[in-house]
Amino acid sequence: MQTVSNAIEFGQLILERVLPTARTVVDATAGNGSDTLFLAQRMSAEARLYAFDIQPLAIAATRQKTKDYADRITYLLDSHENIPTEVPGEIDAAIFNLGYLPGTDHRVTTEAEITLKAVQGVLQKLRVNGVLVIVVYPGHPAGQEEKKSLEEYFRLLSPREFTVGCYTMMNHTEDAPFSYLIEKVRG
Repeated sequence: MQTVSNAIEFGQLILERVLPTARTVVDATAGNGSDTLFLAQRMSAEARLYAFDIQPLAIAATRQKTKDYADRITYLLDSHENIPTEVPGEIDAAIFNLGYLPGTDHRVTTEAEITLKAVQGVLQKLRVNGVLVIVVYPGHPAGQEEKKSLEEYFRLLSPREFTVGCYTMMNHTEDAPFSYLIEKVRG
């Protein structure tokens, strides 16, 4: 079993570096609440966490899983494309864990056009030295579209303003999950 080499674990290792000093944190895809819990456990008591999901079941599961941290979390039954209007000020750390909610209808999934708009919104609000992690699941058609859309967009970002990396498993299938890491290096 992988302990640090899977796409989610890699992203979490990166986020752990910025969470202790972060003031505004975003889980753009709350899902079953695992990422929200991870973020809440590692951010400072003064930080605010915004957890987004479009599915009431996901928000309910996230609320339950993070009930010990609820006073520091704003739960939003809303699309992550609305992050720019719902999250005040700059963002220090954010994660997108794309795809579908495990254990539910796989036809309800994140979509390339909306995901790209949401990522653009987060990058506009990302503080210098802020970090965005995106876990992509290209093993289904919507995931393939997101992979293509995000890759095209990231290749066009100015290296003077952003550093974009991609963590992928070289000896796994092409449809294995992978992570993008984006750091804003200059305003």
